[in-house]
Amino acid sequence: MNGGGIEIVDLLPTQSAYLRQTAQLLVEEFREMAPDAWPTFEDGLQEVQDSLYPDRISRIALESGAVVGWIGSAPQYNGHTWELHPLVVAKSHQRQGVGRRLVQDLEILVQQRGGRNLYVGTDDEAGFTSLAGIDLYPDPLNHLASIQNVKGHPFEFYQKMGFAIVGVIPDANGFGKPDIFMAKRIGTEGG
Repeated sequence: MNGGGIEIVDLLPTQSAYLRQTAQLLVEEFREMAPDAWPTFEDGLQEVQDSLYPDRISRIALESGAVVGWIGSAPQYNGHTWELHPLVVAKSHQRQGVGRRLVQDLEILVQQRGGRNLYVGTDDEAGFTSLAGIDLYPDPLNHLASIQNVKGHPFEFYQKMGFAIVGVIPDANGFGKPDIFMAKRIGTEGG
């Protein structure tokens, strides 16, 4: 499919059915990788509602009237850099270009708002990389330099999208559960 038949649109506060579908998608798709992130529908719905503040970007991918993906972003660093949070694609639509299209769409919108960089925290709460389950101190950057994807962690997707690994917070989500930071320049240098 490569993203064909998919429409990317703003998620609006008045779209209650889409808000609920988006929340359910978030909870279901993060259950294995980040079980503590949004464990209940109510947690997911709160995250979706928080994405609707006027200064933020919240976009959904629709196919035949159903939400199959969602991306959000909020300005940081006086709007020069934006946090990509979250990105989720229905399992049935993964590896078909939906995530790529959502990220590319977001990059355009962030640039239009004056953003120069995007960053994303890609937590490893469930042992999806070689950084999980171990003590990264006293030299977390040494561990980060030899990171391995052992279970389909999304950091490789972000690398394909042009993001670079720029850091790690060891134990961010509890012992052995790091947050891997990635960033990408989307504006033109100096201009």
